[in-house]
Formats: sequence, structure tokens, C-alpha cells
Amino acid sequence: MQTNKKTLVFGASLNPSRYSNLAMHKLVAHKHEIVAFGLREGEVAGITIDTELIPYTDIDTVTLYMNATRQAPFYEYLIGLNPERVIFNPGTENPEFFKLLRAAQIDFEMACTLVMLGTNQY
Repeated sequence: MQTNKKTLVFGASLNPSRYSNLAMHKLVAHKHEIVAFGLREGEVAGITIDTELIPYTDIDTVTLYMNATRQAPFYEYLIGLNPERVIFNPGTENPEFFKLLRAAQIDFEMACTLVMLGTNQY
């Protein structure tokens, strides 16, 4: 897989036991360019976690780490980034958002970023 595609880790956490945190470390180790949004400012794996919705450009993949009940305020923002795909990590599945992404012609999959990276399917 290519390693030059930018990923937005959405729902990034400073807590080293959270999957978003582990994914950031693994994405960096696999030499992916990443940006991150979370509720708390900080840094993980040398990447600053933004707490404001920045109009990032050239986002290939959004990997979601925010449960479905908290996603609704961000639908428009995430669709507006026009990513190639959105990965719904376990616990983030959201049929309402699936419909909106389908309508916007944005691919999505229910998968685990950590597993995908570990099996070279990212």
C-alpha cells in the first residue's frame, strides 16, 4: 500500500491505552502522514492533536474513534473534507452516517485501523 496518503485520526486521545493513540503510533511507524482531532490538546507520536476543526486538505482516509452518538455534529465537517474513505473502527459504526457518506460518494468500511496496518491492508 502507498504510504503518502494523509490520514485524519478523528477522536484522537492522549491516553496511551486508547486505540486511537495506538493507531497514531502505528501510522507514524508505517510512515503515513497524519493529522489528528481530539477533545484535548496534546501530542501523540510527535503529532499535535488539534482541538479545532481545521479545513485540512488532501485527506485520503478518516479513521474514526468517536462513538456514533457523538458523531452527528461532525458529519458536515467530515464530508466537507472529501476524503477517499472513512474507516469506522469497532464501536463507531453509524448507519445514519453511512447513508450520508454514500450520498456524498465517499467510500467507507467497518474495520480496525490497527488490524489493517498489521496485515498490510491499509
